[in-house]
Parts: sequence; C-alpha cells; structure tokens
Amino acid sequence: MKNYDLIVIGSGPAGFSAAMRALDFGLSICIVEGAHLGGAGVMNGALTSKTMYELSMDYAVAARTDRGYRSGSLSVDFGQVIKTVMQAAKEKQYQMLSQIETFSDGKPYPGSLCLKRGWAKFIDSHTISVTGKQGTETLKAKSFVIATGARPRHAPGLDIDHERIIDSDDLLKLTKFPERMLIVGSGIIGCEMATIFSNFKQTEVHLLDRANRVLPYEDDDVSSFVSKNLEDNGVIIHHTAHLRTINKHPNHLEVILDYDDGHSKVIEVDVALVAIGRVPNTDNLGLEEIGVTTTERGTLEIADHCVLRDANNTCHIYAAGDITGHAQLYSVAEFQGRLASEQIADTPCYPMDYSHMSTLMFFKPEVASVGRNEKQLRAANTPYKVAYYSNQLVNRAIAMRSTMGFIKIIVSNGDEPKILGMRAGGPQASAYIVSVAHLINQGNSLVEVLRIFYPHPSLAEGIQECLRTLSGKSIYKPEAFPEFIKFKEWKPEVKR
Repeated sequence: MKNYDLIVIGSGPAGFSAAMRALDFGLSICIVEGAHLGGAGVMNGALTSKTMYELSMDYAVAARTDRGYRSGSLSVDFGQVIKTVMQAAKEKQYQMLSQIETFSDGKPYPGSLCLKRGWAKFIDSHTISVTGKQGTETLKAKSFVIATGARPRHAPGLDIDHERIIDSDDLLKLTKFPERMLIVGSGIIGCEMATIFSNFKQTEVHLLDRANRVLPYEDDDVSSFVSKNLEDNGVIIHHTAHLRTINKHPNHLEVILDYDDGHSKVIEVDVALVAIGRVPNTDNLGLEEIGVTTTERGTLEIADHCVLRDANNTCHIYAAGDITGHAQLYSVAEFQGRLASEQIADTPCYPMDYSHMSTLMFFKPEVASVGRNEKQLRAANTPYKVAYYSNQLVNRAIAMRSTMGFIKIIVSNGDEPKILGMRAGGPQASAYIVSVAHLINQGNSLVEVLRIFYPHPSLAEGIQECLRTLSGKSIYKPEAFPEFIKFKEWKPEVKR
C-alpha cells in the first residue's frame, strides 16, 4: 500500500494548484482523477467554452462589413471548430502531464508527483480506494484535498437525453450547428452560449429568461446592456417565461412556454441546452466514513484556510473549488487549492477575502466585474456614489471602431471616497478590471487613485475619466453628454 504526504482528489484548477503548491514544500503527492485531466477547468468548461467563444468572435469580426473591407466568401465548418477546441484542451492537458512526469518518483527533486486514473472513495480518514480500468487499489496519506468540482444542474422533470436535450457537457458531442436552439437559463453560462452560437450566424437562438432580465443579480443597467447586445446579435429572448414541457418529435422538439402574464407560446427547435448552474460532485466519495455531511446545497463547508468542517473535527482533510459552495470561478478554485497546501505545510498564510473577486463574462462585447454592485449596497443600506462613462467618448475605442461598452465605478459616499465596485463592458474589459481590483484591495482613496497616469490612447482611460466624473473633474461633462456620462448618489432613507 503506497503512502503519500498528500492525496488530491480531482485535477481541476483547485486540485492541480493544490498539488503544485504542495510540491513547493517537498511533499510526495498523488493526484487522483476519474474523468478528464484538468477537470471542468480544461474540458467541458472554462478552456473549451472560451476557445469556442474566441473562435466565434473571430468569425463575427471577419463577417463585419462596416470597416472598409469585406470578406469575399466566409463559411464555417462545425467539425473543424470542435477540432480546434479539442486541440486547445489537449494542449493544456499535455502541459499538465509534462509537469507531472517531470516531478515523478525517482527524479532528483525534493517533492514528487504521481497521477492515478480512477474514482476515489474514503475508507477511513487516512485511506482511500481508487477504482479504475485496471481494478481497485488502496492508498494512504497524511493529508487530503477534496477538489472534485461540480457538474451541470438538471432541471426537475426534464429528461436530459444528451442528444437533443443536452447540458453543457454535451456541447462537444454535437456534430453540426443546430438550426434552432433553445437555451434554458439566462445566467452567465446561458448568455455565453447564446453569444457563441449567435456569433456564428448558423443557429436561430432562443434564450429562456424566467426573470424580467438576464443576469438578474446584476444592476439593471448592466443587465440591459447585455440583453440589448444579445438581441442585436440575433438572440430571441423570452422574458418572464417558464418552461412547461418539451415534446419530442422525430425531426424536432416542440417547446411549450408559459409567461407570467398568463399567455403561452409554442416554439420549434432542434436542440435544447439546459444551462441553469452546477451542482457539487459529492456522490460516492465515502464521506460518511470520515464523518462528513454536506450542506443543504450539497456543498462541503470549509473554515477560513479550506480545512474541512466535519463531525470528527479532522484537521488534515481539506476541500477546495466548486465543491465548497463559494463562487464557482477558476480563480477562486485555484486560490483555495494553494491555500490548502500552504496550511498543510504549516506555512503562514492568510484567509481568503471573497468580497472583491474579479469575474469575466464572455459576451459580445465581454463584461467584467469586481466588488459590489448597487443592488448589494442598497440591500446593506450602504450609501454610495456611482458614475457611468461610455466607451463612445474613449479615444482608443473610437479608433478601434468598437465603442459599444462602458465603465461603471461605485465609491463610498464620505469625506474620503474609496472604490467599492466596478463593472465594465467592451473590448479588453477583462484586462483592465484587474487594476481596479488592486485599488479596491489596497483601499486607496479616490484622491490617491486620481494621481495615477494612464497611457494614451488606451481603453483604461475610461477608468480615469469615470473616476474624474465622481469628483466633478472629468474632461467631458455629463451636461454635454447626458446619454454617455451619468452620475448619481444614493443614501438610505432616514426613518422618522
């Protein structure tokens, strides 16, 4: 029976980063993976979906006719698109395998790595069984990190047949562009998929939005921005609609939608994609053998340093990533994995602060966010000031002929305002959101931030002008451009 310092169950962003950080401390590590190396961070998730997104955006740019040039004959082959997506996933998987082999047993390095293919199950708090194609073996370790990720959530009463009624894991199995597609769910995943398929202009895309707005947790102006751009891209959004049933016919799916105002509608599609979130993978892990129960949402509760809270007060079993119930983001999973290994190595570390995480949403154009939004601040009765600055006034966006975008920054309403949150839409939003995340993390005042020089011409200059708007110092004034520059203050009502 092989003994390790650390066994990591799952090789996604949380598991792989935990293993690599543990390697820094000279530990012997075994990674156990039952499905795809890299998990949803590589396959059927972040990397594959973003590769498909980038290809669709390239196609959309090539199809434009308003820039002085026109493509003579533009076509797209779905099979080649999927082949390119798979090439990207395999490229990353072989990078991961190369590193594992570099630090395998017998190499002249302090730590070691090995990969076991199979499904792990706890026998006791220091022992697991791993069942794979070659049978079952037993492994022991001083510490464990559970990083088994999450899988697509299925809608109650809806039969996912993985052929015509599919989830996000089935997208790479499609053999051609559907002529008509219904996407159930208007959160980030649903809107991203609607963007991808509408970009290629081969599919009539229907998006089911149970609320009155897509991305209902975001502020109304951000939600409206995304919704309008989807519709301009050809997506048909069914607001306040509920899926009653899907009737299967030999050559099509008959979808019945019920709306909040009482009327119903029947539409015909070829494929229905269910994108209503993800649920943690806790099945068949043998958690009962280590005295662990999941929360009502099926997640594993962790303490500040990712140590697992369980009935036996075990302090050598950790959890990281989507399974913990925190934001299901690659960056969060990776950070948690690293933090767990630092705790295992008894290295001074600090608890994670989830209050100002950066999020990217791959729409047309992309949208990025960090910190709190207006809805959250109002719910907490926190006074604030907010400014909105359109990319139509930003020189770089004008030069790019891509002015569809904005910067929105929220600051505290006090003598020394500090940045509380930001939302941005448009080209390169994913790049410059990080600078604002740093400013939030450092707690700089608005006065200090305004001393920073921004390069010209850059899209980040929109941040500078938005901040100046909050101070009443912007070069272009809201009075001259009320549709492009907006400013307001909010304070909770004083109860008398």
